[in-house]
Amino acid sequence: MEIDATGRFSGPSLLVLSSLADGPKHGYAMTRDIENSAGVALGPGTLYAAIARLEKRGLIEALPVEERRKPYRLTRQGSHLLAARLRSMARFATTGLERLAAAPATDCK
Repeated sequence: MEIDATGRFSGPSLLVLSSLADGPKHGYAMTRDIENSAGVALGPGTLYAAIARLEKRGLIEALPVEERRKPYRLTRQGSHLLAARLRSMARFATTGLERLAAAPATDCK
């Protein structure tokens, strides 16, 4: 699946996909991981809305409940899409940094 075929990603969706990249997690574990890795505090409503959208698109899937917790994992499609999105973001960041380095120094007051 191409990136454009999935619609626009919101920040929370990308954060959830990235959190699940190293293995399955339940909601609270994702929240903590996202806070630690990205410095972003997602509220429960935002987190579970993103999870619902990603699950509906087949990018993540729920696993059997473990001790009242419902873990999720990336699907193959979700993994490919995340990799493509991160590569695109890396190209964008590299271009921006190169442009900044080449630009004359400015006073940002």
